Amino acid sequence: MCRHLAYLGPPVPLAEVVSGPRHGLYEQSWAPRRQRHGTVNADGFGLGWYPPDAGVPGAPAPARYRRAVPIWADPNLPDLTRTLTSGAVLAAVRDATPGTSQDEAAAAPYAAEGWLFSHNGAVHDWQRLADDLAGAGGSGGDVGTAELLAMEARCDSALLWALLLRRLRAGESAADALSGLVRQVDAQRPGARLNFLLTDGRTVTATRQGDSLWYRHTPGAVLVASEPDAREGWREVPDGHVLLAGPHGVRFIPLPGPAPAQPVTAPVR
Repeated sequence: MCRHLAYLGPPVPLAEVVSGPRHGLYEQSWAPRRQRHGTVNADGFGLGWYPPDAGVPGAPAPARYRRAVPIWADPNLPDLTRTLTSGAVLAAVRDATPGTSQDEAAAAPYAAEGWLFSHNGAVHDWQRLADDLAGAGGSGGDVGTAELLAMEARCDSALLWALLLRRLRAGESAADALSGLVRQVDAQRPGARLNFLLTDGRTVTATRQGDSLWYRHTPGAVLVASEPDAREGWREVPDGHVLLAGPHGVRFIPLPGPAPAQPVTAPVR
């Protein structure tokens, strides 16, 4: 498993979001309080942030800083997070799924075309998932060879990102793409843990399936995280729901159930 968060609001130093709050993401790397699977998130970390004009046509793409070491073991992080400011941040600490790569490319956030993405969870037998999805058919049901070769890392999260990106490129909304991905994967891997965070720097879309997810909405700002920090005002996201959040509000959509099995046509007698 992992711990992750997304912040939208007035520009603040990254330290205020990532390492400053007591029981926040930094501390959750070694002492998570609500993590159901695994105990330490020491297999890497990543920060992603947007420039002040995020969402404006032609604005620079979000920046990332990722390492394959525990977040507390990076001596560069304190200076980085106290001097960089942003009003749109996605960050994560990693507890690697067994059988996945250990390099920094496997650490969230993943990025493409202005999006930042993180996965908190695990998919068993993920190495055969692409083949199983292709065999099941259906809209958005597989990824091509080129997309698989372009994956940043050998891990379940990178594969899920490739599947999600295909949906986004096909024109699906963030909520529809995440809901469809959860349904698609859950049909092939029941019990998969699929807590997702996705942002374009203006909104955050998240799913809760398999682990905890919370949000804290204050005037003009919203913080979505795997678990609350020590500040007051946190609320739990209902299990089995999509969260759509921005600085001015939060709403929920129920996740769809697993896709039905392919129908079997009875022979005509």
